[in-house]
Amino acid sequence: MNTASRIPAERFQQILDSAIDTGIITLDVNGTITGWSKGAETLLGWSEGEMLGKTLVTIFPPEDGPASILAAELENARLNGRGSGEGWRLTKGGDRIWAVGETTPMLDEQRRLVGFVKILRDRTEQRDTEIALHERTRALEILNRAGAALARENDLDKLVQLVTDAGVELTGAQFGAFFYNVINTAGESYTLYTLSGVPREAFSKFPMPRNTQVFAPTFLGEGIVRSDDITKDPRYGKNAPRQGMPEGHLPVRSYLAVPVISRTGDVIGGLFFGHADVGVFNDASETGLAGLAGEAAVAMDNARLNEAAHRELAERRRAEEALKELNANLEHLVKQKTEELTQNAEALRQAQKMEAIGQLTGGVAHDFNNLLQIIVGNLDTLSRNLPPEAGRLRRAATQAMTGARRAAALTQRLLAFARRQPLDPKPIDANSLIRGMSDLLYRTLGEIYQIEVVLAGGLWKTEADPNELESTLLNLAINARDAMPDGGKLTIETFNAHLDEAYAALHAEILPGQYIAICVSDTGTGMDAETMSRVFEPFFTTKDQGKGTGLGLSQVYGFVKQSKGHVKIYSELGEGTTVKIYLPRMTADGLAEDVIENIVIPEAASGEVILVVEDDPDVRAYSVESLQELGYHVLEAKDGPTALQILVSGSKIDLIFCDVVLPGGMSGADVVAKAREIYPHMRALFTTGYSRNAIVHHGRLDKGVHLLTKPFSLEDLAVRIRDILDRRG
Repeated sequence: MNTASRIPAERFQQILDSAIDTGIITLDVNGTITGWSKGAETLLGWSEGEMLGKTLVTIFPPEDGPASILAAELENARLNGRGSGEGWRLTKGGDRIWAVGETTPMLDEQRRLVGFVKILRDRTEQRDTEIALHERTRALEILNRAGAALARENDLDKLVQLVTDAGVELTGAQFGAFFYNVINTAGESYTLYTLSGVPREAFSKFPMPRNTQVFAPTFLGEGIVRSDDITKDPRYGKNAPRQGMPEGHLPVRSYLAVPVISRTGDVIGGLFFGHADVGVFNDASETGLAGLAGEAAVAMDNARLNEAAHRELAERRRAEEALKELNANLEHLVKQKTEELTQNAEALRQAQKMEAIGQLTGGVAHDFNNLLQIIVGNLDTLSRNLPPEAGRLRRAATQAMTGARRAAALTQRLLAFARRQPLDPKPIDANSLIRGMSDLLYRTLGEIYQIEVVLAGGLWKTEADPNELESTLLNLAINARDAMPDGGKLTIETFNAHLDEAYAALHAEILPGQYIAICVSDTGTGMDAETMSRVFEPFFTTKDQGKGTGLGLSQVYGFVKQSKGHVKIYSELGEGTTVKIYLPRMTADGLAEDVIENIVIPEAASGEVILVVEDDPDVRAYSVESLQELGYHVLEAKDGPTALQILVSGSKIDLIFCDVVLPGGMSGADVVAKAREIYPHMRALFTTGYSRNAIVHHGRLDKGVHLLTKPFSLEDLAVRIRDILDRRG
C-alpha cells in the first residue's frame, strides 16, 4: 500500500471515535495506553488525556488480581494473535459494568510487534438478564424440589425442617429458623422449633423471642417483613430489657420474615432468615419465600390432618381394646370398685366416729378441768399453809395433789385426742429433737431393750408443738416397751415422704403433698385387725385392768391430726408393730423460740394491779387469793360487761387475767379487745380448760396470745404473770 492510499491519522481517529458503544484502546508493547477512543470514554468515564501513558490495571477490580489478568491477556494476544476476557470492570465513578473484550497485536511492515488494540463492549444488561434468569431457574428448582418433598412427607417435624432448609438455600441467608406461634399467658413468647445454617446451641442460651414490634407483624399474619439493615429499622430496639438482640446473638443485619398461615386463617408460625451483611435479600427473595411459606402451610395443614386421623384411628383402636378388656374383666372391675368404695366408706365412718368421740371427750374435759382447777388450787394452798409438824396431813395433801395432777394429765390427753388442745407450734428439726430424747428413751425402756435410731440426711423441717411431739414419741416408746415384756428392739427412723393424691383419696383428712415421716417400730406381740380398728379410741386398751388408761395412742392421734398430719399403724401378731407419723413439711424458716427464764415464784412489783375475769366463783376465788398472796392488787369480774365497767371507771390496771369462755355474750378475747381500745398497750393472760376459736385457730394459738391452761398452780400463775409484765413493748 503506497503512501497516497493511507488514511490520514486525523481521519482514522475520527473513524475510531464514531464507535461510541465500543471502547477502542491502543497500547504499546509494554501495555501502556497510547490511544483512547470516545467510546472508551463513554463506557469507562475517563478521558483520553487522563488515561494516556497509564495502564489498564485501573479498570480491573482489585480483588481479581488486575496485573496478572492484564499480563495474561496481552501474552495470549502476542502468542496466539488474540487475547480475550470477560468480567466486571470499574468505571471512573466507581460503578461496575460487565464487559466483553478482545486484544489483538499491532504489527509493522516487517511483521514486528509495535503494540496492541483492545476492543471493549458493555454487556451489563445481558449479564443482569442472565443472572436473573439463573436465579429464577434456581429458585424454581428449589421450590419444585421442596414442593415434591413436602407432598411426600407426612412427618410434621421433618416437614418443618425441610421448609427451613429450603428457605436458607432459596434466600442465600446465613441461617434460618421456624417459630411456632405458641404465646405464653403474658402474650410474649414463641416456641423455637427448627434451625438451619447454625447449630441449635447458637440459640440455646437465649430466651424465646418476645412479642416485639419487629416480630408482631409476622405472628399476627400481617405480611412479610424485609429489612436491608434491621438495626436501622424504626421498629427495632423498642422493647426492654435488651433494646434489641441480646449480647452474644448471631450478627443480623439483613432480615426477612414471612408468616405461615393455615387455610383456616390461623397463623401457624413464622419463617425467619438473617445475614450478617447489609442488603442481602431482594424482591426475588421475598417472592420465593412467600411461595415457600404457602406450600409449607398446605403441607403442615395436611400433616396435622394426617396426624389427627392417625390419632383418631389409634384412639378408636384403644377404645375397642379397652371395651374388649372391660367386657372380659367386668366382674373383676366391679369387685375391685366395690372394695374401693367399701374402704372409702369405712375410712369416712371411722373419721366420723373419731370426730364424734372427740367432741364428747372435749366437752367432758372442759368441765373436768374447771373442777380440777378448784381441787389443785386449794390443795396447793393447803400444802403451802400446813405446819411442818402436821406430817400426816401434809402426806395426805401430797397424795391428793398427785392424784389430781394425774387426772389433769389424763384430761390433757382427752383434749389432745379431741383436737381441742391449744398447740404452740414452732419450727422443728425432728432429727435434733429425737437425738435430744435419746437419754430419756433409754431410761424409760431399760437395759433389756435395744434402741436403734436411723436419722435421714437432709430431713425437711416441720412446724409442730415440740413438747407434744416429744410426748407423742414417748407414748409410742412406752407402748412398744409394754408390747415387749421380755425385751426386744425399738427402732426410730426419719425420712422425707410424699403422699400422692391416690393415697390421700383412700384416707380421710389427708392432703397430698410433702411430709416428714417418723417411724417407730417394735418387735413385740403385735395386734390383730380387730384391735387395730379401735386402737386410737380413747380408753381402749389391751393391757390388764389398772395398767393402762387407753389414752396414749388417742393422744398421738389427736396431736397428729391437729398438726395437719397423718398417722398410720401396721401390725401383725407375733411380728411387732410400726407406727408412722407424717407431719407437713415447713416451707419457710420460722423464728427462733423465745427463751423464758424459769423464775421460782416471782412476786408482784409495788402497786401492780390485775383484773381477774372468771365466771366460775370457786376458780375466781382461788385466782384472786393466789394473786393477792403474790402481792398484787386484784380487781375481779364475773363476766365481760362487769369487766368493761371496771375498765371504763379509770382504775389503774396492769394486766387482765381472763377466762376464754365467759357468759353474758362476750368472750375473753372480746374483753381484751375492748380493753385495748381504751388502753392500747394492755397486757393479757388467758386461761381455759377447753380451747375454742376465740384465741385458737386451726388448733394453734393466735400470734402474740399468752395462755395458761387449767388446772394451774400458784407457781405456774406467778411465773406466767411475771413474764408477761416484764416483757418490753
